[in-house]
Amino acid sequence: MKKLLFLSVMLLSVLTASAQFEQGKWYAGASLSGLNLKYNGSEDLNFALNAKAGYFFADDIMAVAEVGYNHNKNISDYFTFGAQGRYYIEQNGLYLGAGLKFVRANSNYNDFMPGIEVGYSFFISKTVTIEPAIYYDQSFKNHSDYSSIGLKIGFGIYLDPKD
Repeated sequence: MKKLLFLSVMLLSVLTASAQFEQGKWYAGASLSGLNLKYNGSEDLNFALNAKAGYFFADDIMAVAEVGYNHNKNISDYFTFGAQGRYYIEQNGLYLGAGLKFVRANSNYNDFMPGIEVGYSFFISKTVTIEPAIYYDQSFKNHSDYSSIGLKIGFGIYLDPKD
C-alpha cells in the first residue's frame, strides 16, 4: 500500500510539473550565486544577485530576460543585462539554457559573455520552484580571468494568465 501511495504522489507531482511549462505561461525568478560558489582567475570573494522574467512562447521553450548585480572583493562591482533561452525536459524538471550577457563595470570595462547552464526546477508548490543550476560564462576579454563557472541557487514562480 505504501508503495502504491508513493507511486501515485510521484506521478501527480510529475504531471503538475509538466503543466507549468506550457505555451503562454509567464515566469518570474531570482537567483543568488557567489559566496565562493563560482570560480574565475580574478576574484576571491564574489556575491551576485540576479532577477529574471520569462515567457513560454512554445511548450517547454522559454525566453528569459535577466538583470544582475555582482559584488567582487578584488575588482569593481559590475552590472549584467542579458537574454537567455531555456528548454525544459518535462519528464523531470531539468532545463538547459543558453544566452548572452552584457557586463558593465566602471567606465573602462565592457564585455559580452555567452553562457550555458543546466538547472533543475524543484516544485515546492503548484507554481513555486527552487532552482539550483550549474553555469559557465565565457568572456571575450582575458578568458582565464573573467570566464566563470559556478553554482547558483534561485527560486521561480510560474504564472498562468488564465488563472
